[in-house]
Amino acid sequence: MTQSTEPKMCPFDFSEGLEFDPALAELMARDSITRIRLPYGDGAAWLITDFEGVRQVTTDQRFSRAAIMGHDYPRLTPEPIVSRESINVMDPPHSSRLRRLASQGFARGHVERMRQQIVRLADTLLEEMAEQGPPADLVQHLSNQLPQQTIYDVLGIPREDWARMQEYAHQLLETGPDSRETAANAKAALRSYFLEQVEQRRRTPGNDLISALAAAKDGDDALDDEELAVMALTLVLSGQDTATCQISDICYLLLTRPELMEHLRSRPESLTDVINELLRYIPFRKGVGIPRVALEDVEMDGVRIRKGDFVHVSYLTANRDPKRYPDPDVIDPERPPMPHMTFGWGGHRCIAVPLAMAELEVAVGRLVERFPTLRLAVPAEEIRWDTETIRRFPLELPVTW
Repeated sequence: MTQSTEPKMCPFDFSEGLEFDPALAELMARDSITRIRLPYGDGAAWLITDFEGVRQVTTDQRFSRAAIMGHDYPRLTPEPIVSRESINVMDPPHSSRLRRLASQGFARGHVERMRQQIVRLADTLLEEMAEQGPPADLVQHLSNQLPQQTIYDVLGIPREDWARMQEYAHQLLETGPDSRETAANAKAALRSYFLEQVEQRRRTPGNDLISALAAAKDGDDALDDEELAVMALTLVLSGQDTATCQISDICYLLLTRPELMEHLRSRPESLTDVINELLRYIPFRKGVGIPRVALEDVEMDGVRIRKGDFVHVSYLTANRDPKRYPDPDVIDPERPPMPHMTFGWGGHRCIAVPLAMAELEVAVGRLVERFPTLRLAVPAEEIRWDTETIRRFPLELPVTW
């Protein structure tokens, strides 16, 4: 392949429904590795688009997430979302240690108790929607409420603090040029808040996830207060980011593609497989996330990536790689199960996947079962979509039944 010398400017601001970003599609078609420039940060970066290339970068220790700290790295948001102590920007063996300890909070017994909480909450929310009667906004009644209340409940955050947490999370994910100071203040406030919560759980443990993580040990090793506070902050962000958006996006696809809804109703046992296929298909965010830095020169697909270069990967394009997924732009509920990259890959795969999947399975499964005649209350083209953050999701889903 030929190596592009002039970086392509990529605002990655496409937010029309769940259509695939044409800029990403063009980069996929052009090369598996291209040079790009993003709205914020210093300098250009390499973008890896194919599945095997993304897998290599996310598992090859010659590419470091930790090395981005202290640099004004290329990104989509004015303020860097990550914190130095976050597991999202650690490399093995440091990240392996945190993941090993954190995984104890997501052991089967803990997740089963979480699932029971989610089922009770979902049934309550859907009953409230039924009592109000149609039309109703599915985003307001289910997508926003279920993941937010679940993560707050699971972490043991007092109810009076929920609105504040939601506002901070939104501020951190905004992409506007004037939002940097607000985002920095929100990150500092969240960090301070969770440090206080960690200190409190050390003194008086409860049945919440922070208490479980505080008690996690591997021999004499344990999470310190700073590590635990940043992990709680990360879980709040991912809890409101991924699950909230994905419930809305999955419901939108089911409501606009009757054959998918009918497949789920006639074959409820296929729920997990269908959700995974929809997760593969959905462009759940705009552009790219956190980059890596090449620690030495690396040759990939005929391109020499130099030591010190920033390298971004696209999980969105990897999920649409035709070499891995035949007819990748088609939603196939019968597609043989094959791991996707929506939750990341390698050492930075989301540690809360068991919780996220429980939320998605319960939300979608209970909704389809509770409302067998559910349908959109407005034409699909009238639905408004988020344009202010790095996420892709409908702001409202008016439904009737």
